[in-house]
Amino acid sequence: MRFIRNICIFCSIVISVQGWAPKQPEERELTTNCSNMSLRRVPADLTPTTTTLDLSYNLLFQIQSSDFRSVSKLKVLILCHNRIQQLDIKAFEFNKELRYLDLSYNRLKIVTCYSLAGLRHLDLSFNDFDTVPICEETGSMSHLEILGLSGAKIQKSDFQKIAHLHLNTVFLGLKTLSYYEEGSLPILNTVKLHIVLPMNTNFWVLLHDGIKTSKILEMTNIDGKSQFGSYEMQRNLSLENAKTSILLLNKVDLLWDDFLLIFQLVWHMSVQYFHIQNVAVGGNVCLDHNSFDYSNTVMRAIKLEDVHFRVFNIPQGRVYLLFTKMDIENLTISDAQMPHMLFPNYPTRFQYLNFANNVLTDALFEKPIQLPRLKTLVLKGNKLETLSLVSYFANNTSLKHLDLSQNLLQHENSENCSWPETLITMNLSSNEFSDSVFRCLPRSIQILDLNNNKIRSVPMAIIHLESLRELNVALNFLTDLPACSHFRRLSFLNIEMNLILSPSQEFFQSCQEVKILNAARNPFRCTCELRDFIQLEKNSEGMLVGWSDSYICEYPLNLKGTQLKDIHLPELSCNTALLIFVIVVIMLSLGVTVAFCCFHFDLLWYIRMLSQWTQTWHRVRKTTQERLKRNVQFHAFISYSEHDSLWVKNELIPNLEKEDGSILICLHERNFDPSKSVTENIINCAEKSYKSIFVLSPNFVQSEWCHYELFFAHHKLVHENSDYIILILLEPIPLYCIPTRYHKLKALMEEQTCLEWPKDKRKCGLFWANLRAALNVSLSETREMCELQTFTELNEESRGSTVSLIKTDCL
Repeated sequence: MRFIRNICIFCSIVISVQGWAPKQPEERELTTNCSNMSLRRVPADLTPTTTTLDLSYNLLFQIQSSDFRSVSKLKVLILCHNRIQQLDIKAFEFNKELRYLDLSYNRLKIVTCYSLAGLRHLDLSFNDFDTVPICEETGSMSHLEILGLSGAKIQKSDFQKIAHLHLNTVFLGLKTLSYYEEGSLPILNTVKLHIVLPMNTNFWVLLHDGIKTSKILEMTNIDGKSQFGSYEMQRNLSLENAKTSILLLNKVDLLWDDFLLIFQLVWHMSVQYFHIQNVAVGGNVCLDHNSFDYSNTVMRAIKLEDVHFRVFNIPQGRVYLLFTKMDIENLTISDAQMPHMLFPNYPTRFQYLNFANNVLTDALFEKPIQLPRLKTLVLKGNKLETLSLVSYFANNTSLKHLDLSQNLLQHENSENCSWPETLITMNLSSNEFSDSVFRCLPRSIQILDLNNNKIRSVPMAIIHLESLRELNVALNFLTDLPACSHFRRLSFLNIEMNLILSPSQEFFQSCQEVKILNAARNPFRCTCELRDFIQLEKNSEGMLVGWSDSYICEYPLNLKGTQLKDIHLPELSCNTALLIFVIVVIMLSLGVTVAFCCFHFDLLWYIRMLSQWTQTWHRVRKTTQERLKRNVQFHAFISYSEHDSLWVKNELIPNLEKEDGSILICLHERNFDPSKSVTENIINCAEKSYKSIFVLSPNFVQSEWCHYELFFAHHKLVHENSDYIILILLEPIPLYCIPTRYHKLKALMEEQTCLEWPKDKRKCGLFWANLRAALNVSLSETREMCELQTFTELNEESRGSTVSLIKTDCL
C-alpha cells in the first residue's frame, strides 16, 4: 500500500509541476527514482540535469548542504517517509528552480528557515514538531500555493506570519495535538483546509474554526472518543463569519447522537454540500428525533457513502425519515446496506436521489411517493425485480435520468408499463432482462443501456423509439445487428461481445444514421456475408470502435484468429447478380467484337482458310509412301472452263509454279498428247497428277468436258479413298443452279470444303499458302520408282515402242 500511494503522489506531483512551469520544446527533463532503496545517504552521483528526484521510503536521517548542489536544475524533490530529524532549508539554496518539496512523514523536530522564493509546494506534515514550523522566511514565499504543516501546539502567533499569503490549500497532518488556541485557523487565507486529526482529539473546536477559515473544509479521523461538548454548549456557539460551502468528513466513527448533532450544527451554517464517507454510527439514542430543526438552511446536497450502521435501539424508519424530511435538492446514501427507504406523505423538492449499492427491494414502491421535481434517480446495485413497478412510480415524477443497473429486474409481456414523457436516459445494464424488455421502454428515451442481460433478439413488434440516439446491448446473446426500423435516429450502437457471425443486409439498409458502431469481440464468420460489414470501416473511417485489433475471424477454422482487415472478399465473387451481369456483358462484348471482326475483316473466312490449311498440312505430313507409288509426274492437274482461263493463266499458274520448280502443273494446253483423244488425255493427265484442281464457276457448270474431268476424278477419289480433289470456288455457285444431271458436282460441293477465291487482295496470300500446302509433296522418289518400273518392263518385253511410251509417261 505504501508503494502504491507513493506512485499516486509522485504522478500528481509531476502533473502539477508541469502545470507550474510550461515545458519549452528544447528542454529535456530527467526523472530519477531512488524510492524504497534503503538509502542512508543522498547518492553522490546524481545526474546534473535531473529535474525530478524521488528519495521517498528510504533511511535518510540527515540532509547535508552539499547533497543537492550538483542538481541545480532540480524542480521536484520528494523526501517523505524517511528518518530526518533536523533540517536546514538553506541546503537547497543552489536549487533556484525548486518548485516542489515534500518532507512529510519524517521525524523532524527542528527546521532552520530559509526563503525559497520560487517554491510552490511545501509539505512538512506528519512530523514531530512541538509547534507549527512557520517563520518569517516562510511568509516571504509569495508563490507558495500548497502548504503542509504539523505540530503538537497550534497558536495564533504562528499563523500570523503567513496570514498575508493567498494559499490554495493548507494541509494539517497532525501526529498529536496537545494544545489548540481557539481562533487560530481563521487567520489563514486559503481556499481549502484539510485537517487530519490524531486519535482522541476534540475535533469540535477545529470544526467550528475550520468552517470560518476556508470555502472547502475536509476533516479526517473523527471518532467517538473525542471530547465532545454538551449539546447546549454547541447550540450557543457563534456561527458568524462562516465561509465553508463544501464540507467533507472522512473516516467518521461516532455515536448516533453525536452524528445527529453534527448534522444539526452544519444544517444552520453556510455549508451547501455536505459529504461524509467511511462512516460508522451506532449506540443508544438519547435525543428526540422530532426536535430536529429543518428550518433556516442553505443546504443543497448531502452525500453519505460507505455507511455502516452498528446495532442501536431506534426504529430504522426514523432514520430514513430524518434524511428524506430534509427536503433538499440532492440526497445520496450509498453503500449503506439499507433495506428500505421511507418518504414523507407530502411532496418534497428532491431533484437528485442516489441510493446505490444498498439492498432495496420492490417494497420501496409499495406506497405512493410524491417526488414531483425529481430529475435523476440512481438505484443501481440493489435487489429490485419488477420493472413495471418502477415505471408507475416514475410516471408521477419529472424524471429525466434513471439508473437501475445491477439489479434483478425482469419484465413479462403481460405487464404494462407507464413512463413519464420526460425520461431520456436509462441504464438497465446487468439485470435479468430478455427480449420482452423492449415492450416496456419509454417512447422519449434517447440513451439506453441494456448491456449484460439475456437479450437474444430485438422483436419486430415493439414500441417505436423515435428519439433513441444511443443504444448499448453489449454482452448479450444477439446473433445479428438490430435493424433500425424502430430507431430511426440511432447514431451510436454498442453490440460488442455478442454472438454475431455475419450482420444481415437489413442493418445496412435501415441504419443509415449510425455514426459510431462498436461490434468488437464477436465470433465473426468470414465469408461473403461479412463483406459489407468490412467495407463499412473502409467507407467511413473511424466508425467502428476498436478496429482492427478487436475484430477477428472465428469461422471458418482456416481463418480463425485473422483480423477482418486482412480478409479479402472480392465483390465479384460475393455478388451473384453482379457475377451474372459481368459474364453476360463479357459474352455480349465478345459477341459484338466477333461480329464486328467477321463483318469488317471477314474473320470467318480467315478462320475457315486457316482450318483448311492446317488440315491439309496434317494430311500431307501423314501421307504414306504407298500412296506415291503410282505413276505421278505432276503436283496437280487443273480443270477449268475456257471462260476462266484468264484467271488461271494470270493468277493461278504464276502463284503455284515458282521459279524453283517446286510445284509442277499439268495443263491440257501444254501437256495433252495430240495423237490421243481428249478423253485419253484427260485420263492420262489425271493419272499422272498427285491432285486434281477444279476451278468452279458458273462457266464450269456449263462445260461438258469439265464435267467429264470431274466425273473421272470423282471415280478415282472413290476408288482410292483419298483427298484427291481440290475445289477452288472462283465465283459463288448456288446449288439450285447446278443442273440435276451434274449430281456428282453437287455431291462434292456438299461433302467437300472449297477454297474460296477472295475478292479482297489482302487475303490472297493466305489463299495461296493453303493451296501450296495441299500440294506440298516431293515427287523425286516417285520419279525414281517410275524409272525402276520402266526398266523392268523393258527386260520383259524388249520393245522400242514400249520404251518410247514409258519415256513419254515419265517426262
